[in-house]
Amino acid sequence: MPDWLPEGVSALGLAVLLFTVFVSGVVYGFAGFGAALIFVPVAARVVPLEIAIAAFTVSAVSSLVTVVPKAWRDVDRAAVTWQILCACISASLGILVLRTVDVTWLKWAMVALIALTLVALVAGWRLRAAPTRVTQGVVGLLAGFCGGALGLLGPPVVIFQLAGPDGAARSRAMTLVFLTVTSVLILPLMALQGVVTWAVLPLGLLLTLPYGAGTWVGHLLFRPEFERLYRGAAYSLIALAVVLGLPVFD
Repeated sequence: MPDWLPEGVSALGLAVLLFTVFVSGVVYGFAGFGAALIFVPVAARVVPLEIAIAAFTVSAVSSLVTVVPKAWRDVDRAAVTWQILCACISASLGILVLRTVDVTWLKWAMVALIALTLVALVAGWRLRAAPTRVTQGVVGLLAGFCGGALGLLGPPVVIFQLAGPDGAARSRAMTLVFLTVTSVLILPLMALQGVVTWAVLPLGLLLTLPYGAGTWVGHLLFRPEFERLYRGAAYSLIALAVVLGLPVFD
């Protein structure tokens, strides 16, 4: 393999990463969530967890072009900006946890959080909290910490957003904008703590191509009337990622 890729990445491993990030992008494009829930646990079987999170965060830049421009027109801009700000505040603490806590514990925490999120979504459980600035800020803080520590910005925001009064189109737009913009903004925070390095950057940039293509395809597939079908597909892929990401297979 090229020497600019992280050490230990085989041809098969790279193929798995490229395919998985494309599938993650498709799910993200039509469902508005689920990309990290699918990619990170699978990628962590190919590369170290820290590299998987950093590379995926870099690849999220492509979503700024493929899905955010249209989604931005449908969001509550004040609310999503406030949540993004709060997430960036707590992300640094999460990144510190990623750097210092034993990777096996992090993998178990990641799988547990994904599984809990999946169960909550399938069962129809929702965070019944009024969408005030306080609750939006708390959700943003939780998302930022989970994103920094486990690469999973989505769970708190998705569960909170689906509980609100927004329809499928606005809810999808809110999560798309939050997850994409926050991922991009925490890149400098990851770089400052040494998670995003020159060794990781080429892999992340390579992943932007299939991820961007996947989000574009998913965006084209999205139809509000097929919301249940999209969610069912996303749930199935997330469940598969949970199984593949179990540390017992390490």
